[in-house]
Amino acid sequence: MSPTSPVATPTPPEPAKTTEERGAVVALLLGALAFSLMAVCVKRLVHRIPVAEIVLGRALLNVAMSGWMLHSAGVNPWGRRRGWLAVRGITGSLALYCVFAALAVLPLATATLIQYLYPSLTALLAWWWLGEPIGRRVALALALGWLGVTMVLRPGTADAAPAWGVLLALAGALLTALAYVSVRQLGRSEHPLVIVLWFPLMAVPLSLPLVLLEPVLPTAGECLWLLGVGLFTQLGQLGLTHGLTRLPAGRATALGYAQVGFAALWGWSVFGEGLAAQTLLGGALILAAAALCRR
Repeated sequence: MSPTSPVATPTPPEPAKTTEERGAVVALLLGALAFSLMAVCVKRLVHRIPVAEIVLGRALLNVAMSGWMLHSAGVNPWGRRRGWLAVRGITGSLALYCVFAALAVLPLATATLIQYLYPSLTALLAWWWLGEPIGRRVALALALGWLGVTMVLRPGTADAAPAWGVLLALAGALLTALAYVSVRQLGRSEHPLVIVLWFPLMAVPLSLPLVLLEPVLPTAGECLWLLGVGLFTQLGQLGLTHGLTRLPAGRATALGYAQVGFAALWGWSVFGEGLAAQTLLGGALILAAAALCRR
């Protein structure tokens, strides 16, 4: 080789951070799938079983599963920052009430789409609270998502979404954003399984008094749907928490837009819900936002 010949430089190994980010993206997408299946189970129940009872059933199952996983991993379940863990659990539980109640009023895809105003709220809260910058790509994705949700709502038209259901879904979006920002805050000091545990741990005392006021005995089939709510919730929470503790909040929550596509599929195939052309276009914008954030 002559002195002027270029020297081949070995390709450096892929940074660990990049590999970790890819794993976080996969976890978030699997979490979105699990949450969409949870919504199917809830919609099967919510017209006869009170929302508080569904929340309680889900919470009890998730406490049991999370407790077992924490015990197997040898992790202290009480964590270090119990005040923030309680805030995460309470805001998440209240968001759950709103989302479940909205599913009783709205089609599955519509309820999911309205709730997906929360990524932009999460990114803004994370910028204000945690000092996380909003990059151009994430900002564009959030703008596309917001426009898509507006198109799905079809405000001012004869077939606009019912106002009560919209308000419930909007409240769920705001509370979800607060819960997700708290997860980012807690991810700096807490084990992901501890964060997952405190969500249902707070939901039990919040829902139990309401269930005692109006108990409804579920049938054997409804018990299976309740089991599905708990199982898919656990899987979704694990995927979500893994992703949120490894990616900036704005990017991580925008990836959850994939849940919208799953919800539209289940709404059409399971519940026979039709989708207007404007809804399809709005959903396409939302899914484009998710694809943009994956790059």
